[in-house]
Amino acid sequence: MIEVIDALGRTLRLRRGAQRIVSLVPSETESVADLGLIGALVGRSEYCIEPRGTIDSVPTCGGTKSIDVARVIALRPDLVLVNQEENAKKEVERLIEAGLPVHVSFPHDVRESLAFVETLARLLGVDSAPALDATRAAVSRALGSASTGRASMRSATPVRVFVPIWMDPLMTFDGHTFASDLLELVGAENVFADRPRRYPLAADRGAAAPLAPDRTVGRDTRYPRITLDEIVARAPELILLPSEPHVFSEADADVFRQLPIPAARDGRIVFADGMDLFWYGTRLATSIDRLAALVRAR
Repeated sequence: MIEVIDALGRTLRLRRGAQRIVSLVPSETESVADLGLIGALVGRSEYCIEPRGTIDSVPTCGGTKSIDVARVIALRPDLVLVNQEENAKKEVERLIEAGLPVHVSFPHDVRESLAFVETLARLLGVDSAPALDATRAAVSRALGSASTGRASMRSATPVRVFVPIWMDPLMTFDGHTFASDLLELVGAENVFADRPRRYPLAADRGAAAPLAPDRTVGRDTRYPRITLDEIVARAPELILLPSEPHVFSEADADVFRQLPIPAARDGRIVFADGMDLFWYGTRLATSIDRLAALVRAR
């Protein structure tokens, strides 16, 4: 018997490693494939595009926010993978109410991402998969390097980095996110780590007083809308323009190149793979090194 507890505190029990899997989270679909179980995938979301070339034959079940619940049920999965943030709450609840074995994830940082991979490997019955070992090694190496760097008086000051996730409206993420933790791990400092989302919308844009903290309990404050003036004030040395969720363009980059900030002055406004920044799971085995190289590049 396999028994795990998911992000909602629910206990999920499987009699054996899953053999019919529907994954509705892109990074988790990739992780299933990396752990050697791509042949067990019987359904995926339309946004589950990795691994390219081999995932195409797996049937789709709607988008991450528009799950075709009936289609998922018809596939008779013995494991459904969803994410508390990525997938629509009502549709996830319908899958649970239908009696399907649903695992809900929600890793907030790199350590929790590694814990997710460990849990996934258990659910798949592949606790000794090479991809799991590679992910463990990459995270352990990165954590060790970060710890050594913080303890060393000779360590370089973290690179001040800004990563937008949307252009209109201009948005980013604070320090309570997987991406922010990952950036810190590779030697960067998220310049908006301490900037929460404010409510109402006018307050987030600086045009009104924000609600008192007791009135925002339960609301997601991790993704603030920001202004160009705020970017100037925080003076990032590096701007990473990701390929998702918004596909940043040269025109977008030009907006930031016009700002009086170190990143523009030094030509350090660069494009980055959004999957490396935002996809938790087995991708950490390689994304850590790629992001570290971007941060170190001069």
